[in-house]
Amino acid sequence: MTANLLYILLALAGGVLMAVQAPTNAVLARASGSPVLAALISFLVGTVALAVLLFAGSGPRTLAGARALPWWAWLGGLYGAFFVAMAAFVVPRIGVGALLTAAVAGQLAGALLLDHYGLLGLEPRPATFARVFGLALVFAGAVLVRRG
Repeated sequence: MTANLLYILLALAGGVLMAVQAPTNAVLARASGSPVLAALISFLVGTVALAVLLFAGSGPRTLAGARALPWWAWLGGLYGAFFVAMAAFVVPRIGVGALLTAAVAGQLAGALLLDHYGLLGLEPRPATFARVFGLALVFAGAVLVRRG
């Protein structure tokens, strides 16, 4: 199996787990009365899982280069927290399919902007006609899934 195929399979598995995560957190939100509490529980469980992986592995466990990081490098958890809480709130209202197609459309729009302008330390990759057309197709798919 080539490395690229493995990466694609990992991304697909991550996508499936995102689909499962949304209704799981919606159940937590319903039971607790709060999508924010559901997101907190989700992140606590995830934090424990990551800590187990970190300490069970033999890789580096240092933040030696942390002082040299740009300020925005510390914000990744905020993006994830927003998504998890938003998904727990939105899934009961529009369904998993509509949530994820809209989220993928948003991800793609953001990715094209980040790539095109080389933001956040990325190497610039132009927003070609084909890439923008692909984004338009994803947006159309999101609308179709929502109207379903």
